[in-house]
Order: sequence, then C-alpha cells, then structure tokens
Amino acid sequence: MKIILRLTLLIAGLALIAPAIIAQPNALDIRIRNEVAPFKGKVFIFAKNLDTGAAYTFNGDERVRTASTIKIAVMIEVFARVAEGKAKWTDELVLTKAARFSGSGILPELGDGLRLTLQDCVRLMMTLSDNTATNMVLDYLSSNSTPGTDSVNDRMNLLGFKATRIMRRVGSGGESKAGKEPENKKFGLGSTTPHEMVQILEKLDRGEVVTQEASKQMIDLMKREQSRYAIGRTTPEIPMASKYGALDALRSCVAVLYTKQGRIAIAITVDEMPAVNWSVDNPAYLLMSRLSLILADGLRSP
Repeated sequence: MKIILRLTLLIAGLALIAPAIIAQPNALDIRIRNEVAPFKGKVFIFAKNLDTGAAYTFNGDERVRTASTIKIAVMIEVFARVAEGKAKWTDELVLTKAARFSGSGILPELGDGLRLTLQDCVRLMMTLSDNTATNMVLDYLSSNSTPGTDSVNDRMNLLGFKATRIMRRVGSGGESKAGKEPENKKFGLGSTTPHEMVQILEKLDRGEVVTQEASKQMIDLMKREQSRYAIGRTTPEIPMASKYGALDALRSCVAVLYTKQGRIAIAITVDEMPAVNWSVDNPAYLLMSRLSLILADGLRSP
C-alpha cells in the first residue's frame, strides 16, 4: 500500500512539473510567431543559450543568402593561415581599382595605391564590413590555381561546416567551385543556414576555431563592429559580438549577446522584403530587434 501511495504521489508530482517544462518552448514559439506573422517577408531564425543548451528554431535549417555575414568565414580562414605560419598580419596589401566595390566601407573613397597590412584589411572587413577590403583579402588568399573563395570553403569543410559557402568576391570574380554550381547562383555572395551560423558562433565563443587565442581575438573583433541596428538595438548595455549583412530585399545579423542570464547566440535572416529601405529603421532591423529581446528572454538561464 505504501509503495502504491508513493507511486501515486510521484506521478502526481511529475504531472505538475511537466507542463512547466513543455510550456516554456511553446510560449516562446507563440511569441515569435505572433511577431513574425504580420511581417512582409520571409524570416529564418536559430538561437541558443550557450550556457544551458536551450535552443529555438524557426526555419533555422533552411539555406539563406548570407550577404556580408559570410565575411565571418573569410576572417576564420585568415586567422587559420596566420596560425599555420602561411601568412603574417604585417603582410602588405595594395588598394587597386580591381578590388574596389561600393556599398559598405571606407576604402572606395580612398586613392589607388594605398598600402595596408593584412590586419588592417581584416579589421575593416569586420568592423565596417568594407567590401573593398574583403576583396583585397580574398585576392591575398588566392594562389595561381586556387581562388581565395575556395580556400575559405575548404576551411569551412575542415571545421565541419557544410552549409556555409562563399560563392565569389564581392561584386564579381573569384568564383568558387560552389559558386559555379547552378543551384547556388540564387545565393549571390554566399549561403548558410541560421543553425550553422549559431554553431560557428558557439565554436568561436568556446575557443574551438583555429586556437583558443585566435577564437578570442575573432570574438573581440566582432565586438567592435560599428553598427547595432538589429540584434541588441535597444540594449546598448549588453556586450555583443556581431556581424551584419544587407541587400536590397534582405537583412541578416548573427550575434552573441552576453547577458546576465546567459550567452545567447542568435542568427536571423529576413529576405524577400517588398520595398527597398536603406535607412537604419528598415522594418527588418526593427523586427530583428524585437525578436532578439524575445529570444533572450525566452532562452534565459533559470
């Protein structure tokens, strides 16, 4: 009789606990879907609390266009080359017309023949998302037989990232093997999934990319990105390592928010927006800001 009573109490206790376990992800999903539903465009999300392992996905395993977030992969290849002794941060790169591409960055405003170090170009690529600096880095990574874009993709393969691919230089040229595949033409500069971008962020944050010191330096560089339009837009007090990307109909952001409730890694892509809006108040930026608040709250540590 005592055994039966104990079993009854145990089952009753589990019944009380179970709804609390199940309700949290359901509540988060409802909040996300309510936020996304009225938005004009497609939304792709993956987020994870790196301290607890709690995760959320909304189309998170679908391939998306990267825009400038693919520059994270380029950065990783450079840090790997330096660690392997195949490159030096002091190596000199020269600004030429062939590398120039408009859009984000400062180098298009400067004169041909400007000499910068490899480190200078990587910092401009990540902090200002400088497109010209990115092309200069990709050209530097190229050899007679292998474009720099293929080297970046080979590194992603080596690290176990199968979805993240750079297709070409910014604008044109330097097409990778992946970029020559007909099914990849629609991605433009690069492709990935939000899930894999979060995996890359997690490995960087854990010191598992190249070396522990190199990973730390890459995270520190991403903490210095000179924009905060989407994830973390309304929470300047929260440290964040991030990379943005933008095209006419697309906005993308990947970031680690270092909150008191845990390290929250988030990757959000918004595509197929009907109107072009290059202001800092682009509807996608505002949406991603709201989504990041919901995700940070819903995935916070107990």
